[in-house]
Amino acid sequence: MKTRKHFYFSGRVQGVGFRFQACRIAQSLGLTGYVQNLWDGRVELEAQGEENVIWDMVTALHKQPYIQIEDMEVTDMSLKKERGFQMAN
Repeated sequence: MKTRKHFYFSGRVQGVGFRFQACRIAQSLGLTGYVQNLWDGRVELEAQGEENVIWDMVTALHKQPYIQIEDMEVTDMSLKKERGFQMAN
């Protein structure tokens, strides 16, 4: 069943390729949404797709060599009509 999740990631998540890797992984898994850096050092990400596939993306992000996710906030959202996964800012 499709779902949409909104994430805030904190830790060593900016300047380490987080957005690039998130885009690459999300696109390879067929997810839609976006990822962007925030002014406070966190990264915001929305992902839409099968719930287990979204969590596969999060697991893959945790395994990236330069990324260190120290905290993650997640909330459920309503589905959106969109195509693809975008890197903002």
